[in-house]
Amino acid sequence: MEKEVFVLTVENSDITMGALFQNRFIRTILLSVFLLQIGIWVRNYSILLYVIEKTNEDPVAISLISVAEFAPIFLFSFIGGTFADRWRPKRTMIWCDLLSALSILVVLLTLMFASWKVIFFATLVSSILSQFSQPSGMKLFKLHVKEELVQMGMSMYQTIFALFMILGPIIGTFVFQQYGISVAIAIMGLAFLLSAATLAFLPPDPENEENTHKPTLMDDIKAGFSYVWNNRALTLLGGSFAACGMALGLTQPLTVFLVTERLGLPKEQLQWLMAAFGIGMILGGVLTAALARKSPPQFLLAVGLVVSAMGFLAMGLSEYLWLTLTIQFISGLFMPCIHIGINTMILQNTEAAFIGRVNGILNPMFMGTMIISMSASGWLKENFPLETIYQSAAMLFIVAALTLIPLFKQAPSGYQKEEDM
Repeated sequence: MEKEVFVLTVENSDITMGALFQNRFIRTILLSVFLLQIGIWVRNYSILLYVIEKTNEDPVAISLISVAEFAPIFLFSFIGGTFADRWRPKRTMIWCDLLSALSILVVLLTLMFASWKVIFFATLVSSILSQFSQPSGMKLFKLHVKEELVQMGMSMYQTIFALFMILGPIIGTFVFQQYGISVAIAIMGLAFLLSAATLAFLPPDPENEENTHKPTLMDDIKAGFSYVWNNRALTLLGGSFAACGMALGLTQPLTVFLVTERLGLPKEQLQWLMAAFGIGMILGGVLTAALARKSPPQFLLAVGLVVSAMGFLAMGLSEYLWLTLTIQFISGLFMPCIHIGINTMILQNTEAAFIGRVNGILNPMFMGTMIISMSASGWLKENFPLETIYQSAAMLFIVAALTLIPLFKQAPSGYQKEEDM
């Protein structure tokens, strides 16, 4: 069985931001993402604060919000990716936004006459639909963006997400506290509707995207797994995904202990660590957009992983707030390298017909290992020092970076194709 690797080295170093925004697809998709982020962050924080208010801070009810948000990644990611490969991508994204808006309307009406618990339905439905919409968006990137613009386009895409890591909680909290849950839900629905209207301006789907002689769903599923298994770049990326997920799962539930144990401060000071990380991500997205013109994606990804490893190692040892904040800022500064490198590598090494299924396989690998290690982090905290756990996470990031070494064997320019029989 043939394994293929296609690796891009950008030859045109004179690519400008103006050239990027001349692309109709880029302009449209970035506006759509901006609108969706408003709806998503208003949803996340309004529902969180509403549930806290209704349940008097019941931890079980609050945890169900995360379940509604993340469970669909396991249950629907691959199925959504498979159908995204079978359906027209533009139409799929528009319908997902419209159905999300409709679900919001149902929730708003139900709140007036029934139990408040229906609020979980809004998060669950939009999270499920995103498993169909997100791979369709990646597929459109593959179809409508030139190779030399993909990495810079992904940089701008990631910058919007980083921006809302700072602004999102502020917007969501403000809307709920000032106007209440009904207005918050209305804003969610409006954001999804505006996104759908924006997507209508995308270039039309290719006419040959659908045919009357499609393979069965099971055949498509088998073909997706076979495609990833026989694509060397994707299998290596999958291994890197798994190591990253395990590293983040070990540390994510324990971040608060950096503040309370290592720094000896109240748990409320955690917000400053998150703010430093978010500010770093915003600046990092802008800087990576410039760096992306000259650097191959596997280089960006490896740099991001190595810096993350050093950051986790240093955070586990730091006993000074200023030092921990600096480390968080630097880690955030290089985090876009990871996201942009991953998405660009997937796009460059995947045919358009398999984009959905590749996303549907790789994303659960990351989330699965993260949740497995997350479930063990509490036990590890009881039996090992915090710095040991952070050192282990740093080693996992190094393993993730080392996994990418075979992808650095490339020609000086253009594409290189490697074959293993």
